[in-house]
Amino acid sequence: MPPLPLPDALQPPVLTEGDVSRIIEMAWADGIPFEAIRFQFGLDESAVIRLMKQSLKTRSFRLWRRRVEGRAAKHGRRLQAR
Repeated sequence: MPPLPLPDALQPPVLTEGDVSRIIEMAWADGIPFEAIRFQFGLDESAVIRLMKQSLKTRSFRLWRRRVEGRAAKHGRRLQAR
């Protein structure tokens, strides 16, 4: 039996090469929170992490993860709570 199709709301967005490039640029930028990427492209933080892992070289991905891990500026909601 084939898998059931996902509802439109759960479908991953179709991204162009330009979209992927812009998401990577936004993810590297210190002042742009993950919420801005979600608003513009419909990708949550875990989807951005997966995209970065697929798109970057292993060493670049590790550097990026160390850079954004725990960084308050990348998590707008956490900033507003303080």
